[in-house]
Amino acid sequence: MATNEEHEQRMRELQRSYVEFLDDSDRDGTYDKLVREMVENKGSRLVVSINDLRTAAAERADALLRRSFEEVSAFQKALKEFVGSIDATYAKETMDFFVGFEGSFGSKHVTPRTLNSRNLGNLVCLEGIVTKCSLVRPKVVKSVHYCPATTKTMERTYTDLTSFDAYPSTAAYPTQDEEGNKLETEFGLSKYKDHQTITIQEMPEKAPAGQLPRSVDIIADNDLVDLAKPGDRVQVIGSYRAMPGKQNGYTNGTFKCLLIANNVAMLSKEVTPPSLARTWPSARSSPSRRATCSRCSPSRWRPPSTAMSTSSRRCSASSSAAWRRTCSTAPGSGATSTSC
Repeated sequence: MATNEEHEQRMRELQRSYVEFLDDSDRDGTYDKLVREMVENKGSRLVVSINDLRTAAAERADALLRRSFEEVSAFQKALKEFVGSIDATYAKETMDFFVGFEGSFGSKHVTPRTLNSRNLGNLVCLEGIVTKCSLVRPKVVKSVHYCPATTKTMERTYTDLTSFDAYPSTAAYPTQDEEGNKLETEFGLSKYKDHQTITIQEMPEKAPAGQLPRSVDIIADNDLVDLAKPGDRVQVIGSYRAMPGKQNGYTNGTFKCLLIANNVAMLSKEVTPPSLARTWPSARSSPSRRATCSRCSPSRWRPPSTAMSTSSRRCSASSSAAWRRTCSTAPGSGATSTSC
């Protein structure tokens, strides 16, 4: 009991620290303006630069990189509290607010190859190429059930290991109440969120020669789905977590690790290769090429014709006529002249 109270007290202190960071109206007012713009645009995700957090509260920035789940959960509660002070109606209508991160991550800037067990529970920045995207499926967050026998309504909230809550709820979907009365699900009143799994592979230029590139699975929820497609080069910021799997109540000690994303940024749509085309000089600009082209192909720059006298032309014409008479066939015979 004392442990739970200490945890709640610590979470309240963290939440108060992040509220002071967001309420910067007495300073430059950057995040106060960003939060107000988010409320005007009916958004639910605020992107925070970890460099600004490191400048304002270095202790929180360091703890955020090492204990991401506890810190991000407190940060998101602080954002909801701060939005409530700006627009209480919008804060009540929106169930959850989310915080994304960007900036310099130092040693937490990794690739699928350098991402290992030492990064579990940390906030990391991962770069790679998207190789596979699953379908976007709805995931139930809160279900509402109605009992016709008692005319009562009940609600149940669902969390799992991909959420930031400390204790995941049960996955059992209620079909009857405690007295055994049948329940009907009110699908229109239930809450869902978009859910997608993305596979990111190591960039080929960063993979060691002779080794296959490695990959890691990314969990994208809510507004982060469908931001990338296979072939895109992306930068994903998220929390690295192990997902224990049970078989007959036991685990084999090998856990599947996932990256739960809070921000997805495009690096570049495509890589532009260097131009391999070679520009050759034109025949007009080169006298030697002009002479070559005039000999091997018809060209507009023809060589000048040699002047010929009238007597030379007459001699040439008479010689051609004599050659044709000599090569002609004799009358009444089928043989040609041997002089030809």
